[in-house]
Amino acid sequence: MYKVNVMNPCSCFVKNGLADTQDFSTKEAAQAEAKKMMEKMQTAFCQRHDFSLTEQFGTYTIFIRSR
Repeated sequence: MYKVNVMNPCSCFVKNGLADTQDFSTKEAAQAEAKKMMEKMQTAFCQRHDFSLTEQFGTYTIFIRSR
């Protein structure tokens, strides 16, 4: 089982209705979803936060931090 987790969801994240935890059956699907979420957050959100993505043991974690 592969996961995508979002740490410290901001109000833009909540307003967009994105899930902070998702499970996937393949690593490729989890990676694709994590990259898709990162792109959406970097282009559509309010630009008051920085986003970073890490992968460890099949778990992709997106960190949201204030600028």
